[in-house]
Amino acid sequence: MLTRSGRRTGHVFAIQVKSGKKYKRAHGYAIPVEDHHNDWTESRIPALGVVYDPETSELYWVNLSKELKGTQSRSTWVQIPRSSILSAETIRGFAADIETYIDGTGMRVRGATKEEVFAKAAKARDGIDPETAPNPLYEGLADLALRHEEKLDRTARIIRRSIPLTILVIIMAFEWPYQVKFVETYSDQGPVMWVLNLYIFIFFMALTIFFEFRAGRIPQNTGRFFALIVGNFLWLPVVDHDGHRGWWGTTWITLGAITPNIGYVFLFANFIGFAARRKKMRQAADAQDR
Repeated sequence: MLTRSGRRTGHVFAIQVKSGKKYKRAHGYAIPVEDHHNDWTESRIPALGVVYDPETSELYWVNLSKELKGTQSRSTWVQIPRSSILSAETIRGFAADIETYIDGTGMRVRGATKEEVFAKAAKARDGIDPETAPNPLYEGLADLALRHEEKLDRTARIIRRSIPLTILVIIMAFEWPYQVKFVETYSDQGPVMWVLNLYIFIFFMALTIFFEFRAGRIPQNTGRFFALIVGNFLWLPVVDHDGHRGWWGTTWITLGAITPNIGYVFLFANFIGFAARRKKMRQAADAQDR
C-alpha cells in the first residue's frame, strides 16, 4: 500500500519478484506469465513485476496488469525496458504511475474525484506534497548543512560550551564603567590597570573551569573560588556606586589588587602539579607494560 507523509493513500498493489540471469534480455528484462494471466488481468488490485539484476544490483519494474490487458493475444513473457529502473531517484515517478493507473481503472480502495486523481498524480510525479514539499528559500541551505554536517555539529558543540564564557564577557563589559568608577572613588592607582588585572584573572579561571568540564572533571574547589571572586568583585561596584563607604571600599580595592596574584599561584601549582602526577602515572604504567 502506498503512503504519503505516513498516511495510507488507498493505492494497493501486488508485486511478482524475479531475480537471475534467465530474466535478462538483450534490450532489457522479462517476466514469464505462465499460468498467472487471469490472476494478473482479473485482479481487483494491479500486479506489478520487478526483476532484480544481481550483476548490477538494480531493480526494474513493469505494470503486469496494464501490459497484459493491452494485448490481444496471450503473451508468454512481459518485457521490461532498461529505462524502467526502480531506484531512490525514480520512486516518485513509480508511485505517480501506479496512482494514476489505479485511480483511472477504479481499483482504489477508497474513491476519489477526477480532479483529486489528476492533482495528486501530478504532485507525486513532481515530488510536491503540501506536508513534505521543499521550501526553495532554505533548500540550498539544507544541502549545504548536510554536506558539512560533522563540521556544523562540532561548531554547535563548541558554541554551546562557550555560552557561559560569552555571558561572562558580556557581564564584564557591562560592569566595566562601574569598576573604573569604583577604583577612582577609593584609590589613587590607575583604574584601567586594576580592572584589567582582575578581569584577566577571572577569565583565566573561567577558561580553566571550561577545559576541566571538557576533560570530564568537575572543578569543585576552583568553582567555589571563582564564584566567590565573581560574586564579590562584579557586584560590589554596582551596589557601591556613590563611594560613601570609606575604608570598606578601600579594603576591596586592596583585595582586588592582591587576589589575582595569589590566585595565579594557586591555579598553576594545583593544575600543573596534577598534570605532572598524571603524566608520571602514565609513564609508570607504560614501563610496566613493556
